[in-house]
Amino acid sequence: MRIIAGTARSRTLQAPKGTDTRPTLDRVRENLFNILGHRVWQAQVLDLFAGSGALSFEAVSRGAARAVLVDHARAAHLCEQKNAESLGFAAQCRILLSPWERAVETLRREGARFDLVFLDPPYALSDLTQVTQALLPLLAEDARVVVEHEGGKPSRVCAGLALTDTRKYGYAGISIFVPAPVPAPAPAAEGEEEAAGAAGAEDTKIPKDPHGASAQNTEAHP
Repeated sequence: MRIIAGTARSRTLQAPKGTDTRPTLDRVRENLFNILGHRVWQAQVLDLFAGSGALSFEAVSRGAARAVLVDHARAAHLCEQKNAESLGFAAQCRILLSPWERAVETLRREGARFDLVFLDPPYALSDLTQVTQALLPLLAEDARVVVEHEGGKPSRVCAGLALTDTRKYGYAGISIFVPAPVPAPAPAAEGEEEAAGAAGAEDTKIPKDPHGASAQNTEAHP
């Protein structure tokens, strides 16, 4: 496994031992970053389920400003630290050993915002509704959320994200989402506005008594 392009081009990456992580294939990573293009430059990156950190390190190599890597597995965490140090990216990477829930809450309290979010969970975790819902407050206005999943079996995400692209590379697939636009409130019909104005005018009128005096002047005078 290696960095595809940028300042660390062709540098090798370590991957955690065992089957708990699934590093993104070089071919998939190369195609993904070709799709993202200029969006990587100076981006703030969040990498949940980071594993080896390959996606984050590829982004930093291509000009991303900073990356936050999150994984709850100690083996992955140590591997991320070693890769960051060997590539010379330690100063640009914040590496958290934490469940995703706690990390997202910490980042939310800090007011963090991200332009790129990578989600590469185990394929068994195909329902990302809760994860993506929690991420919404962390997304910049024009953010991209990249989800890696089993080929032909896209993960479920929350209604706050809209799909813009999906690709299949053998047994692996990627889908790219953006924050869904918030629908504007429907304008009131012209007739409804006139009716509402008339009702408001009626409410402001002061009722009069049968003798023509205003209802405000009900106090008797000597």
